[in-house]
Amino acid sequence: MSMPVSELGRLPGLPVDEDGPVFKEPWEARAFALAVRLQEQGLFTWNEWAEQLNRSILAAQAQGDPDHGDTYYRHWLACLETLATAKGLATQETLAAQKQAAHEAQQALHSHDH
Repeated sequence: MSMPVSELGRLPGLPVDEDGPVFKEPWEARAFALAVRLQEQGLFTWNEWAEQLNRSILAAQAQGDPDHGDTYYRHWLACLETLATAKGLATQETLAAQKQAAHEAQQALHSHDH
């Protein structure tokens, strides 16, 4: 899976270094990979993605997100959710159930660490 370097510049706010995208947590890389895979399958264009991502970021800023970069991949997830429901790939109910399952798995993982 690769994204042309020319496409990276079209994605607003993408954290990158000289090697490409930068991820702080494994889920960020998975979200990134999912978006790339869906684009490769033709479910949306990078222009469509960039426009929706920009809307997601602006909506978060309007709700008080200080936009220090630490929430970037949360915007990425919001964009994935919006496009997935708009394209009929998932429903809000399915996404809510997946988020709850992920949250519970994360909680269980942290409770075993202590």
